[in-house]
Amino acid sequence: MARRIYGIFDDEEILMSAIPQLKGKGVSCRDVQSPFPIHGIEKLLNVPRTRISIASFMYGITGTSLALLMTWYMMIHDWPINIGGKPNFAFYMNLPAFIPVTFELTVFCAAHGMAITFLLRSKLLPGVTAPIPHPRLTDDKFVLHVDVKDEGKMDEVVANLKSAGASEVLLKSLQFA
Repeated sequence: MARRIYGIFDDEEILMSAIPQLKGKGVSCRDVQSPFPIHGIEKLLNVPRTRISIASFMYGITGTSLALLMTWYMMIHDWPINIGGKPNFAFYMNLPAFIPVTFELTVFCAAHGMAITFLLRSKLLPGVTAPIPHPRLTDDKFVLHVDVKDEGKMDEVVANLKSAGASEVLLKSLQFA
């Protein structure tokens, strides 16, 4: 059974200097929780670049396609009405009139798609409580997550965390299905 070790730090500078020390000793730092953003922590943890921009682009293309299809169907195919002398036999001649609707549906689909993707990817669904390993995490503490699969290395990792500047170390069992 694997264990997760939480190293609790009092200062972000100590945490930032502890991560390279721990990585040098072979400890894999999984994540950091802090009460405010720490610039440069992603590079220390080797966090990959997010792909939500690709998803946003795909949702935007979907919104644009749906908007153009919807306006073509409503204004050209299903109910062609001569409005303001605009020809109703060709979609490309009426396209400038459809730009506001197209833009709005593009933004709508991209924004809602990104929000839903973020919530699903982050497992922040309704009713899920956030795991807070320390009660003062949201106030002034910084938590470093370390996963240890080998039970024999537990004491070594705890000693490394304390020598790197952790004020407190918590252990938690992980059940992998």
